[in-house]
Amino acid sequence: MALKEASVAELTNKFESSTAVLLTEYRGLTVAELKELRDSIRQDAEYAVAKNTLTKLAAAKAGVEGLDDNLKGPSALAFVHGDPVAVAKGLRAFAKAHPLLVIKGGYFDGAPLSAEEVNKLADLESREVLLSKVAGMMKASMSKAAAVFQALPSKTVRTVEALREKQENAA
Repeated sequence: MALKEASVAELTNKFESSTAVLLTEYRGLTVAELKELRDSIRQDAEYAVAKNTLTKLAAAKAGVEGLDDNLKGPSALAFVHGDPVAVAKGLRAFAKAHPLLVIKGGYFDGAPLSAEEVNKLADLESREVLLSKVAGMMKASMSKAAAVFQALPSKTVRTVEALREKQENAA
């Protein structure tokens, strides 16, 4: 009983400290294949096999709702501490190479995810790519603003000169 309580406490801590949790079924994968999967996502996530009952208890304690329907059969969780997109991409790539791995769903940004939504998450570009695109857009906007600000004084000078010329011609 104490061992189960410790397991629930550890899982609760992982739920609370994760930016996302992705749920998979690993039935039929060998220990070597699970090690390969763990190694492939280790930079951004911790992949752990857990009993469904203990996972449900830990998720409830952590305030994570919506996973219960997917907690059937042998389940393993990817507790994401880095880029959720990278982990979703890693799981999907591994599932393509090893069809026995099934992505069942997940939890991200306070809401449960279906398997389809996890695949959509994997379709997104990585955080670094998105940040570089935003930086590029900001740089382009700043360049345009700088060009406008440079043009303003010369346009103002030409307008003032034109007004003076009109006044001189009128006089």
